[in-house]
Amino acid sequence: MAKPDTFQTARNIIQHVTGEDLSRDGHQIFKLSRGKDPNAVALGRKGGLVGGPARAVSTTPEERKEWGKLGAEKRWAKK
Repeated sequence: MAKPDTFQTARNIIQHVTGEDLSRDGHQIFKLSRGKDPNAVALGRKGGLVGGPARAVSTTPEERKEWGKLGAEKRWAKK
């Protein structure tokens, strides 16, 4: 039997401590805070899935290039 990876171990610990079932439909669900409304979370995810592609279509290639450069600079600045 294969040894569980770090994420599986973390899921098992959280599930043991909270007593919650963290798997649904074959997907891992990590619920670290109990105060979130599942309907609000689903609605926010739905908007996020729509917003990204819509933003990509509505921006010019120059804007996307500039945003990419800024993001890369921020990531490299962390190191």
